[in-house]
Amino acid sequence: MNLEQLASFVEVADTGHFTKAAATLHLAQPSLSRQISTLEKELGAELFHRARGHITLTAAGAALLPTARRMLADAEAIRLDMDELAGLRQGRVRLGATPTLCVSLVAEALSRFHAEHPGIELEVVEKGSRELVEALGAGQLDLALITRTVDLGAQTPRLQMQEVLREDLVVITACDDGGDVSDDGEAGARGGGAGAGLARTDTITLAEVAARPQVVFHHGYDLREATSAAFEAAGLTPDVVVAGVEMDAAIRFVERGLGLAIVPAMVLVHRPRLRSIRLVDPGLSRIVSLASRADVRPTAAASAMERMVLSTARTLAAEDSELARYVRMEV
Repeated sequence: MNLEQLASFVEVADTGHFTKAAATLHLAQPSLSRQISTLEKELGAELFHRARGHITLTAAGAALLPTARRMLADAEAIRLDMDELAGLRQGRVRLGATPTLCVSLVAEALSRFHAEHPGIELEVVEKGSRELVEALGAGQLDLALITRTVDLGAQTPRLQMQEVLREDLVVITACDDGGDVSDDGEAGARGGGAGAGLARTDTITLAEVAARPQVVFHHGYDLREATSAAFEAAGLTPDVVVAGVEMDAAIRFVERGLGLAIVPAMVLVHRPRLRSIRLVDPGLSRIVSLASRADVRPTAAASAMERMVLSTARTLAAEDSELARYVRMEV
């Protein structure tokens, strides 16, 4: 028994006529008659009372009809579901990302993706790179945007890594916190905050950052671990004014003039109240990669999200002149 036979049976039952049913199904009448006969043999029961010019259902045919309609409806529903998935009109993407990427690249990519594919359900998991790698390996994510400033552990070989960009870590301060510097080296009338004296500075050393009030992230945060290691390697102890925060809070505190912060360059996207200064001696950078399972075929929705993340990264780097100073795209 197949769907074509069931469709023929239902059409004959609805029209009460083999000739009319054959015309509707675009079949030759002998072909339609053979399908019905084959179905009756497979079921072991006659489905129609055949009289010249008048076809009626037998008891077996009447019993089969609602089931046949339901089976055909289910098959059509499955076909529509598959068509919608292929056309990206429904589905789900589970994307993991680090907090610094969630407030920059991911926010931009998801906004654009949703505008193009509003029927796709988006699930975002915000964690550190190590935790994202574990979640990806456990099948809890389709894709993960991770940073490679830290050792990601033994699961990395099981994953497929695609480099998205390389970005510098930069020092940020409030735009109105630059402050003029008088001849005696003191901050002038326009401000004496954490960024005093930096209004015309293009670069800043790690030692100079350590000597100024600083906002730092919580322990275990990938960025905190990377910067702490840099200070320790240089024999420096930073002047921490606020510690233990997430990225959103750190940016807000910097905008309010509480201190400087070392952040990835992508954080500068749509942040007009922040001013960036290049970190030198030493300069710090990180690699942003898009990770997926090497042993799992991606869904159509996941593949579309991958393309969107990559194109968004390229667009942001090309359109934002300040960001372009610090970001290098993988070609």
